[in-house]
Amino acid sequence: MIDVSDSRPVPQDLLVVLRHPPHGTHWLREGLDVALVAAAFGQRVGLLFQGDGIYALLKGQQAGPLGQKGTHPQLAMLEMYDIDTLWVSARGLNERGLSADDLMLPVVPLEASAMVELLQRHPHTLIF
Repeated sequence: MIDVSDSRPVPQDLLVVLRHPPHGTHWLREGLDVALVAAAFGQRVGLLFQGDGIYALLKGQQAGPLGQKGTHPQLAMLEMYDIDTLWVSARGLNERGLSADDLMLPVVPLEASAMVELLQRHPHTLIF
């Protein structure tokens, strides 16, 4: 189960930052793939959703234009791979008129200062 009780960023082995929307580009899907592969090799992985990457977490998504696959199947696998640390930009949620309740997985919203700390505390960060 994903623990959202503590909003203080705890560093993982790898932080994957997802900034692109689930449809229209391959970046988000590739970022999730990297996270799942790293976790399969025993790395502790945390995910930070920023900008349009937040849309990947919306409940009830369908396939994208031209039949592009959604990312919900990959997101549903996160728990199986012990990826249970999910952060989201509080500002990004607010700018999109969303709240954590609109998302399919429990997340910890972070203010800008906490995101800076998060990025500084992780030994390895990949941005997609």
